[in-house]
Amino acid sequence: MIDDSLQALIEAVLLTARGPVTSDAISLATDREIGEGAIEEAISGLAASWEEAERGVRLERSAGGWRCVTPPQFDHYLRTFHGIASRQKLSQAALEVLAIVAHRQPVTLPEINFIRGTNSSAVARTLLDRRLIRLAGRKKVVGKPFLYRTTKEFLLHFGLERAEDLPDPEDLVEPEVAADA
Repeated sequence: MIDDSLQALIEAVLLTARGPVTSDAISLATDREIGEGAIEEAISGLAASWEEAERGVRLERSAGGWRCVTPPQFDHYLRTFHGIASRQKLSQAALEVLAIVAHRQPVTLPEINFIRGTNSSAVARTLLDRRLIRLAGRKKVVGKPFLYRTTKEFLLHFGLERAEDLPDPEDLVEPEVAADA
């Protein structure tokens, strides 16, 4: 059984963290020997209690850890309060490149260009600047092109725990219905 002081510590750590927090990091913050399973149990219990109470904050698994997030229904109010005029949306081209990188990583720019049928270097630069993709070395072929991968920021942006949680592109395509003849 998890005592109230441990639950309070976990809550404090999660509320003040700048990003996702792992069970290991919380364990290091305590001065007691607590197993990762016990901490995961405490976090899951905390997440469930926050969901039940319809609070303005909830816990979400993302990028390999847990983080505090606000429910989407408060987005407009929070943007108004913080003076954020609009969201920075990704262009269609950026979403296409990001999808290719996410599903084929590591992938080179020539491979991305081939799939899209157009030069994607400016889009890739924008995604690098926004830290949604990163350089992951060079491919061992003639010309040694850079390899690209998604980042932790990508996982946070899309609320994913890991890139493998992305849906399979095949599952997103609706099957064609045979026309009645």
